[in-house]
Amino acid sequence: MKAKYINPFTDFGFKKIFGEEASKPLLIDFLNALLPQTNKIVDLTFKNTEQLGQTDLDRKAIYDIYCENEIGEKFIVELQKAKQNYFKERTIYYSTFPIREQAEKGEWNYDLKTVYCIGILDFTFGDYETELEKNEVVHTIKLKNQNGKTFYDKLTYIYLEMPNFKMEESHLKTRLDKWLFFIKHLEDFQDIPAIFSDNIFTQAFEKAELAKFGPIELDNYENSLKMYRDLKGVIDTAFDEGKLEGILLVAKKLKEKGMDLFLIIEATGLTKEEVDRL
Repeated sequence: MKAKYINPFTDFGFKKIFGEEASKPLLIDFLNALLPQTNKIVDLTFKNTEQLGQTDLDRKAIYDIYCENEIGEKFIVELQKAKQNYFKERTIYYSTFPIREQAEKGEWNYDLKTVYCIGILDFTFGDYETELEKNEVVHTIKLKNQNGKTFYDKLTYIYLEMPNFKMEESHLKTRLDKWLFFIKHLEDFQDIPAIFSDNIFTQAFEKAELAKFGPIELDNYENSLKMYRDLKGVIDTAFDEGKLEGILLVAKKLKEKGMDLFLIIEATGLTKEEVDRL
């Protein structure tokens, strides 16, 4: 059966739903459902998704979505389609940019604004020690001391392991449940389920409906969908095998398909020199 709605795990689909100016109400609603209820987001401003290092030699960071709320808190929202080497390290590195950009010239008291790094993962980490951790969907990480007490509460990493979300429509209770159900099953919907009757989700389905796209958008989406399927298939296989040789083979195949060098590096965790040698 032909899909009626976009796949939100593609770069195009994810940014169509959450990353456009017209999508701002959807992103605000999603973040408010995910984050602590004590500080609701009222408004967001999209910021430059390309972050440069302090020198030309520094590695840059390119986010899927980077935004700031009305009180200056920073939000990085990333879609990760497939496993990669050093994914956690990459997330930590990315979080340093919204921290460093807050530095002020001259006298400054180091009063930093809160930074949230949110990853929507189309895979599971697979390195948890307990069954409870293995099956959790939402993983929230903060900087804590040896006694489990939060040492610094202005930096939070949240990972959503979407393969672990197996809730059926009849069991959805919270706003976050509905968003996760929407993200995971959007491409499979032929009709809008009754639970998505409010204005926010009406907007989300309207933005995601393929019939509303023009020829150029459809072409861009099809290319994004093909890249998603190619990338996820070969990378997941390589990481499941746990072999460097498999990862190198993936990089070589992606290079042969004409994928951008930076995307290959991001997806595989290899260095530029390693990819150039393939």
